[in-house]
Amino acid sequence: MLEKTYVDCGGADKDIGDRELEELFSGALSSALADIKCSGQVIILPPDITRFHSRAGFFTEVAAQQLSDRLGAVLPALGTHMAMNDAELTRMFGKTPKEKFRVHDWRGGITELGRIEEDWVEKATGGAVRYDWPVQVNKMLRKDGGFSLALSIGQVVPHEVAGMANHGKNIFVGTGGKEAIDKSHFAGAAYGMEKIMGRADTPVRALFDEGLRRFSGQLPPILWVLTVIGSRTDSEAVSAGKERGSLAVRGLYIGFGRECYEKAAALSRKVNVNLMPEAVNKAVVYLEPEEYRTTWLGNKAIYRTRMVIADGGELLILAPALERFGEDQGIDALIRKHGYRPAKEILAKTSADGELGANLSAAAHLIHGSSENRFTVRYCPGAKVSRKEIESVGFQWGDLRTARERYDTGKLAPGWNTVEGERIFFVPNPALGLWAEERLFG
Repeated sequence: MLEKTYVDCGGADKDIGDRELEELFSGALSSALADIKCSGQVIILPPDITRFHSRAGFFTEVAAQQLSDRLGAVLPALGTHMAMNDAELTRMFGKTPKEKFRVHDWRGGITELGRIEEDWVEKATGGAVRYDWPVQVNKMLRKDGGFSLALSIGQVVPHEVAGMANHGKNIFVGTGGKEAIDKSHFAGAAYGMEKIMGRADTPVRALFDEGLRRFSGQLPPILWVLTVIGSRTDSEAVSAGKERGSLAVRGLYIGFGRECYEKAAALSRKVNVNLMPEAVNKAVVYLEPEEYRTTWLGNKAIYRTRMVIADGGELLILAPALERFGEDQGIDALIRKHGYRPAKEILAKTSADGELGANLSAAAHLIHGSSENRFTVRYCPGAKVSRKEIESVGFQWGDLRTARERYDTGKLAPGWNTVEGERIFFVPNPALGLWAEERLFG
């Protein structure tokens, strides 16, 4: 594999503006195309709307203009998520030509490059699981698929399965197939989410790295474009003329190979992992309507805060756009059947229930979305999900109107607030970080 870093720009106090981002990215893309002597078509692999804040839409639009007729396709790395609609494509990708977009089919549109042996997987996961792992990608990504370069764009941020999001995950999960997604997610859940989140090197990351090491020869060269995003402090927002709580690009790393991921993950550890000296008794998390319509995504509110909420505490989730639980009907039905239960219960159900055992990513999700009976999870949905539905999957229900009247998300500051004498910790978007007690995070 080619190893070369073109852009290494980042720092915990950085605030990289759009002009500099475009200049750095355009220069790196030009250099990469020249270095690999790319004369053919390029495929872009950005995340979907659930990673809107990654700035991947910005880079995709810049790349589309720069590549012009050399842009062959844009394949959002959906993984198991719903396909983006026309309004979402416009919101995220601007003027990128709509006819270039393709939809990833994680059940039927994939090919297998090879398999990693069960002995290797068992050793990597410390004995948490024993099965082989298929290295799967979208069919379009094979070297014989007609593309001379794959441009993989996304944000490095703490992640419940891989430890840190992106790099090989964008390929083997974002454009991967059902078996690969099932087994990688379950391996992480069985190993233990608290031992994974916010770490650059984890058992699941080892799977992705080994997949690239063994089988990247069957893929076009992959140019990684990785951002690290953080919230501006109030003083930074004032200085930049931005709104309170606005987001800044703290880092941009572009290159072939793993070095750019390592640098991005190190910065994300500083920017996105919020270590706290005390536990939180009451946390309030807001799920933006444009991003969160299912608990499959919205449960970031749980697993990004689970390590900081006190035993006997409460997590209040304001979810105005919640429509259902799963991203597709099959997963939704499994969530409704089994509910969000402690890990031991779900592991037992996985062995006893053939349908759940055949959908291990769903089992992993049920584990991730549990409080392990340590604290209350109270979901406040809009009108599309009933109280009965919320309570049927193991959550407490809350009235959204009452909750929003008490906790005005437009006035709350990220972090600690006092509301009518009640001390609460507010998270405006759980996708942007990880919150944990210092004593729980090595």
